[in-house]
Amino acid sequence: MTALANELHLPPLICELLLRRGFGTVDAAKRYLRPRLDQLHDPATMRGMDAAVQRLARAVRDGERIMVHGDYDVDGMCSTAVLLRTLRGLGANAVPFIPRRLEDGYDLSMAGVNAAIAAGARVLVTCDCGTNALAPVEAACAAGIDVIVSDHHLPSGPLPTCLAVLNPKQHGCDYPDKDLAAVGIAFKLSLALTRAMGGDEDAVYRLLDLVALATIADVAPLRGENRVMARLGLKVLRETTNQGLRALIRASGLEGKALNAGGIGFILAPRLNAVGRLGHALRGVELLMSENEHEANAIARELEELNRRRQEVDRRTLARARELIGEIDLDATDGIVLAEEGWHPGLIGIVASRLVEEFGRPTILIGLEGGQGKGSGRSISRFDLHSGIRGCRHLLERFGGHRSAAGVTIARENVAAFARCFNDSARSALTLDDLVPELRVDMEVALADLTPGFEALLRHLEPCGVGNPSPMLVTRGVRL
Repeated sequence: MTALANELHLPPLICELLLRRGFGTVDAAKRYLRPRLDQLHDPATMRGMDAAVQRLARAVRDGERIMVHGDYDVDGMCSTAVLLRTLRGLGANAVPFIPRRLEDGYDLSMAGVNAAIAAGARVLVTCDCGTNALAPVEAACAAGIDVIVSDHHLPSGPLPTCLAVLNPKQHGCDYPDKDLAAVGIAFKLSLALTRAMGGDEDAVYRLLDLVALATIADVAPLRGENRVMARLGLKVLRETTNQGLRALIRASGLEGKALNAGGIGFILAPRLNAVGRLGHALRGVELLMSENEHEANAIARELEELNRRRQEVDRRTLARARELIGEIDLDATDGIVLAEEGWHPGLIGIVASRLVEEFGRPTILIGLEGGQGKGSGRSISRFDLHSGIRGCRHLLERFGGHRSAAGVTIARENVAAFARCFNDSARSALTLDDLVPELRVDMEVALADLTPGFEALLRHLEPCGVGNPSPMLVTRGVRL
């Protein structure tokens, strides 16, 4: 600790906090406190990157149409916008496609393939989807379209056979950072392509505002490269020239205020997500791509109205879900599955998150319509949701996601059996201690230590979130 204090000129309490968080050497502490672009890994080390860059460069040079297929959440919209802005900046003939949540379903589906065929695309690049879309990828390739999958979701089985799969989580990928959100992978692809074509790398770095927004919104761990991109991206966001982001900031009441991870996670991100849940997420991409202030303001106002509608539906769904949980024996339930007619598939994930916070158990909510149900789940830190669902895949039509969030499609008659299976999966993996909420405390301090200077130094730990939680300090013997 003395070495840290002397070298970094920091007070002992800050050095103790760094030590407790695993930054015990001067070099590690400097990298953490002063994130820089040179800390980012070379995109070329990602498996499939060379093939993807070569094909896209050829498509740009030859004027071939490229379709960028995103997803309908913030990560998918921002990934699409990052890649689209890069491609068009290089002179590409590139068009976006975002599936409609209710009509087209999750992931790359035949709706996206058919749209690519109709658009005359010769190359299809996915953003935030495609890792598990084996049949649609095969169909696109059979139609003569070269497919590049850019995704961060866990593979549920074999990878699709196509020109390239960019996913650090795939077997055999030596890329050092496995925690990237999809927008981080789109950013890496954009940077590699721009370098290969001799383009303006600064233009790609100016897209870090979108990278920060999506990385934080997707609750990606704020460590490693994610921390670097989020920290530097927040600086870009505060002075962004992106008309859509400026309009979104104005409409949400954040103009002139300090933008941090909390403002993104709880104010900006829900507004973008609302259009993917209740409208068409392509409208969100149009906002992020807009070069016209009047157009951007109009779309931002649409998102405000959708967000208000979303909040009202959330309240009603949460109230009903609490009623259903009241009928469950929680002593015998470690994994909660609730299903109800008419629940909006685009909104139940938000409610599931709140139930996880309230009841401390992995939770899946399913909206039923006709003979089918579409569900969304969230988890506690001690339980791998994707793995837990995979153990019940024989009861599902489709599933996908990662450790903390996932989606399912299920036949109505299988819901009860799935609820039992998922609960068994959770009970076999969790203990009673895992279900008890934890209060993690970094260290004990005296009130006299908590000076304005100390508080200012704590800001160097930002952005805080999953993987880099806000400092929690305790002081004892306090009287009000």
